[in-house]
Amino acid sequence: MATAIAHPNIALVKYWGKRDVDLNLPSTSSISVTLDTFQTQTTVRWDSPRDVAWVDGKPASPADAKKIFKHLDLITPGRPPARVITKSNFPVAAGLASSSSAFAALTIAAADAAGERFSPEELSCLARQGSGSACRSLWGGFVEWRRGLLNDGSDSHGLHLAPRDHWDLRIVVAIIDGGQKKMPSTKGMIHTMETSPMYQAWTLSSDRDVSEARHAIIERDLESLGQAMERSTLKMHATMMTADPPIRYWKSTSVWAMDAVEDLRRQGISAWWTMDAGPNVKILCEAEHAEHIAQRLRVLVDEVLVLKIGEGPKVVPDDEEALARFVVR
Repeated sequence: MATAIAHPNIALVKYWGKRDVDLNLPSTSSISVTLDTFQTQTTVRWDSPRDVAWVDGKPASPADAKKIFKHLDLITPGRPPARVITKSNFPVAAGLASSSSAFAALTIAAADAAGERFSPEELSCLARQGSGSACRSLWGGFVEWRRGLLNDGSDSHGLHLAPRDHWDLRIVVAIIDGGQKKMPSTKGMIHTMETSPMYQAWTLSSDRDVSEARHAIIERDLESLGQAMERSTLKMHATMMTADPPIRYWKSTSVWAMDAVEDLRRQGISAWWTMDAGPNVKILCEAEHAEHIAQRLRVLVDEVLVLKIGEGPKVVPDDEEALARFVVR
């Protein structure tokens, strides 16, 4: 039995689309930052008469249960029946990268519960097969997910660029809508790849964004990182909006938040926005400016959080209260 905690990450240079859907191999490389405060805690225990899973206090849906136990089979083939209890302290399926922390935590907990010993790169490859972005949540700080070239995906994993204490930045998160998005990411990626005339241009231009963002992180150059991040974000959403029919995750308040950040930037505050597959806006900034930015956004957004850069996943003591509540008889 083991319990692990993992944090989600947000992509600074984006991942959208797969060269291999089954193995979750991306069309482009990407770079992310791991978030503090938001987390998923997952317990895996081999003490059940049958496979059973609970997600956020409720029985897992058939689709979620299938994904969970398929992932356990990947990590420890021939395993006994499992009891899995997982909970997150932030909205899921709302463009806040909940799947990244979910499958990172499940990977770490399952490997530890089974007594398996994997390298960080091997764990990252395993997490990637549950959710692509999960391979970046195997480290804290800043992480690059290499696209890789091999068909088996063994070279497509996370690469740790810098630890959380490398740079004292903040991520301001404007939660514009915490509900589940209408178009899940995987379906949206496939639809975009198949129908957007801009998709190929997006993949061809992404290497430049990755290279510039990587250099900016090492040099702690927020302006260069912010420019690469916003450019990557706009290009990714342009592919969605030019799909047929188009996919639009933005809401009017999302656009207002982007405008507010750009207005603050014209006033001399180095703040840079990004969005993933959802309406929520994240702003990268220096620690000294975070509260001022948050107050500006609270004019129109009810829930605005200021987060620090997070750490990597870890095994923690088991949640005995949760284990007592979720028993299979």
